[in-house]
This record gives sequence, structure tokens and C-alpha cells, in this order.
Amino acid sequence: MSFNTHLSLCGPLRQPHQMLAEQEYSGHTSIHDDAMAEKLGFRAGPIEGPTHFSQFVPLLAQVWGKDWFERGCLSAHFQNMVVEGESVRAFVELPASGATRTRAWAEKADGTPVLEASASIGPDHGPTLLEERMAQLRPPEKLVILSDLKLGMTGAVDEPVRMDADQHMGKLYPFSLSQKLEKITENSAWYADASSSPWGRPIIPLEMISVLVEYTSPKARFPVRQPVIGLFADLEIRIIDGPLFVGEDYLLRREIVALSESKRTESYWVRTRIYDAGGQHLKAEMLLNHATLKHSLPDYESLRQSG
Repeated sequence: MSFNTHLSLCGPLRQPHQMLAEQEYSGHTSIHDDAMAEKLGFRAGPIEGPTHFSQFVPLLAQVWGKDWFERGCLSAHFQNMVVEGESVRAFVELPASGATRTRAWAEKADGTPVLEASASIGPDHGPTLLEERMAQLRPPEKLVILSDLKLGMTGAVDEPVRMDADQHMGKLYPFSLSQKLEKITENSAWYADASSSPWGRPIIPLEMISVLVEYTSPKARFPVRQPVIGLFADLEIRIIDGPLFVGEDYLLRREIVALSESKRTESYWVRTRIYDAGGQHLKAEMLLNHATLKHSLPDYESLRQSG
């Protein structure tokens, strides 16, 4: 008997933890600080979007097994913020046999959407959700915060980076991997125990890849006007030759691949390529839409009119 019914895997309700309350960049606190969030019109500091990526990993491992960790991609558009204490559930639609892409999404307990995503397995991913969204972007009318950015602009330098288990990840991420694993929603022995890992080494959790990439992001020296508050609006993590390992040296290269604007934000989309330490072999990529809040820049409207 055959049906056309789309079936999905769903994970348990989880209450992710807020670990960025003390985040600092460009000399000020971030939107994850409750006081700053309330000043900007939000009810509390939101949990960082990549935190929700962890809830998809057991589901995608069920779909694609070990291959997911070596060449999987999760491409997500964040829809509504989550604050600590709220419950979230992840869903993944079961793909047809042989399919390399499927739909994924997360919801709060009351059904409020948290994010929509595509999940895929390489090398033949097909267009990801964010590639589709980028193709529909209209050129911005006038940029103020991002007026000095240009498409194709690259980071000022190649950035060596690594993540050790007890390494403090700086002002942007004021915690270590070991501290994250105490609170991560879906823990695995593969993240800390070399003997249990199929690769003989601990692997970096999916949600911590954004931490690895953003750890050295100030070195790119992209000329964004300050002081402004930003947030992650879209995020794609694509593993090409993985997984990425704890205690491994990597080299990052950044490029601005899109500029866009909405009623409330100016956005720059950065693709960061993660290479081996020698910069020869591509291991993974991250595509991030940095959305900067217009009203967080003092005198934004007057600057826009006079510029």
C-alpha cells in the first residue's frame, strides 16, 4: 500500500540555556543582555539562534547516519526569538529514498515558529534555503551602517583558529566548549571522548561551529559603523570534509556575498570558508546574515537623510 503522506521526525521539547548575557562587542553589551534587549524593544535577551541547531543533530543522524557529520548542511532562517524558559521542539521531514535534501523547522511549545530550514547531504545538496533566499534579495535602497561595505570584500587577513575543550572563546562567546557541554540540549560522548568517536577524536558540535568561526571575526575589520546592535537573521553551516575536530588548527577566509535591507535592519551576508591549517583543503563553510538594527545607531534617520 502506498501513501503520499509526508512523515516527519520530531525531537523532545527542550528549554535551551542563555549563555550570552555577558557577551560584549565593539565596547558594549549585545542584544542578548536583558537590559539592552529591553532598551531595543524586546522583552528579554534572546537565546542565540545557533543554539537551536543542536536539536536537529539527532534527527539528521537518524536520517543520514555518520555521513551527516562528514558532509551535512543545515541552512536556516530565524523567524522568532526564544528567551530562556521557553520550550522548543525540532522537526525534520523524512526524505524520499535517495533524496539529498529535506525540510526542517523548529517551533515553540505553543506552535510559534522559531526557524525554518533546509537540511541536506553533500556533495549534491541542490539549492539550500539560504541560497534561495539570497537569490530573491533586492538591492538595498540606501545603507548607512553598512555604507562602506562592498560585495566581494574579503577579510583583512587569513585567520588561524582552533577550539580546545577548556579554551575561553572570548568576549563574543564568554564560555568554553566544556562549559557549553554542561548545558547543551543534545549532548554526545563524541563531543568530548576520543575513544567513543568514530573518528578517534572529539568533534565540534554543530552549534559551536559558529562560535569557532566568529571567535576571530574582529580580525576581518569589515567597516561597519558603530555603535550598533546586531543579530543573526540567517545561518547556514555546510560540512564539506568533516567533521571539524576539537583541538585542531584551521584557517578562516571571509567574503561579503550579499548586502540587503529591511524596514528595521541593514544586513551583510558573510561566507566564511574553513580550511585546514595550511589553507589548502576546504573543510566547511558558514554563511551568516549579520542583521544590524537601524534604530540602535544614534541619529540613524538624520544620517540617512544627510548622507
